[in-house]
Amino acid sequence: MPSTRIRTLSMALPNPTPSPARPTVPDTPTALASPDTLTTLAPPDTLTTSVRPSAPDTPPTPVRPTAPDTPPTPVRPTAPDTPPAPASPNALSDGTAPPPAWRRLPRLDAVDRDVLTLYLFTRVALAVVAYCTAWLFPRSPEAHSPGLFTEVVGQWDWSHYLHIARDGYFPDDPAARPAEWDNREAFFPGFPLVLRAVHLVVPEWTAAGLLVSLVAGAVAVLALARIARLHLPRAADARRAALLLLVSPCAVFLAVGYTESLFLALALPAWLAARRQDWRAAALLAAGATTVRVSGLFLVAALVVHFALAARARGTLRGLPWLAVPALPPFLYSWYLHARTGDWMAWKHAQERGWYREFHAPWEAWGTTWDAAFGHGYTTPYALMWQAELVAMAVGVVTVALLVRARRWPEACYIVLSLWALGTSYWYMSIPRATLLWWPLWIGIASWTLRRPRWLAAWLCLSAPLSVVLAVTFFSGRWAG
Repeated sequence: MPSTRIRTLSMALPNPTPSPARPTVPDTPTALASPDTLTTLAPPDTLTTSVRPSAPDTPPTPVRPTAPDTPPTPVRPTAPDTPPAPASPNALSDGTAPPPAWRRLPRLDAVDRDVLTLYLFTRVALAVVAYCTAWLFPRSPEAHSPGLFTEVVGQWDWSHYLHIARDGYFPDDPAARPAEWDNREAFFPGFPLVLRAVHLVVPEWTAAGLLVSLVAGAVAVLALARIARLHLPRAADARRAALLLLVSPCAVFLAVGYTESLFLALALPAWLAARRQDWRAAALLAAGATTVRVSGLFLVAALVVHFALAARARGTLRGLPWLAVPALPPFLYSWYLHARTGDWMAWKHAQERGWYREFHAPWEAWGTTWDAAFGHGYTTPYALMWQAELVAMAVGVVTVALLVRARRWPEACYIVLSLWALGTSYWYMSIPRATLLWWPLWIGIASWTLRRPRWLAAWLCLSAPLSVVLAVTFFSGRWAG
């Protein structure tokens, strides 16, 4: 401050002749400039601040001595990079161990419960049809009471499965041997083995067979709904695929003692596991399917195609050895037949003897079936069955074409092999039943009717009556004419 400097100088110089001192103006606080003035006068690159009045002379604030420089905390050297420990094959994507197997079982959600409810309703409906058929078409025209319920539902191929489960393929007891050989080795052993196991709990054979189909059918429709969710916009739309299967023309074979339900209960979860890249589960389930029907080999071919496409995308062949497992049951069955008959392909030759399944060119099989259907060489019930075979073949060909167009090669492979096996016999046989095993067909129709809702009602109005008619023909013993 000016007054302070003057006092300091006066103390340092010698005392001259004093001169009259100019009176000093006492220190007064500097007037604050207005904000507008500061804004106007301040350079553009400086901040505009308010000026506070200077305080009276005060000693400077002592500066605290800084602490002596201390060396920085030494950085702990990091360990050299080491490769991470290999993850367990069963570990999840985040490296954690998977939950126990019982906790990984799929839980039922609202859609699953709806599908099961629909399944039970259709089982009750088929039981009503069987009951009415027993009264309308008794075994004897003069009957005053219907036959046993087990006789109504135990028709056609059921007798083969019953004889295999009860007596074996080659019974030692002469009383168990049929007078004319029934070619029972044409049927794979999976269903008879399950039937014999259930018979230990359910003594009545036909009831045991119905129970096997009932439980297996429930598993099958749940698996179909889960697969449908992968292709349909909403999870609730999966109910439509299950409905279309359950009211399909040949749905009766899902309820009686046939192999369709058990096969689907193994094949559909196998396909679902393959879609999830769980090749071990897919292979084991497919091995079960190959014990039930020869169609299991077509499923294995589809799994191989699906694995090849997935391996090309992932760049790894991990899981490939598991795909050899499903071939083991057919090999063991052929080995057993060879030990008893000396023929490795005894099951195939039995089909040729009993069901005319020797090889014919596809166009020859079509022509023979066409003549049987429309050539008036057979009675009308037989002719109607041949017409159904032709329609089923046409549906299969269209389904394959649509799958190829969509580049769904594994499903197309599965249905192509099925059509080839059934379409190269002397004539067509069992193709309508085989449509039950074509899960891409029912999912495809469900997707199609979602885009065109009116066609769902049209399809159901056509399919449901046919389902009842064919159920009546089966329960009345008129299935094959």
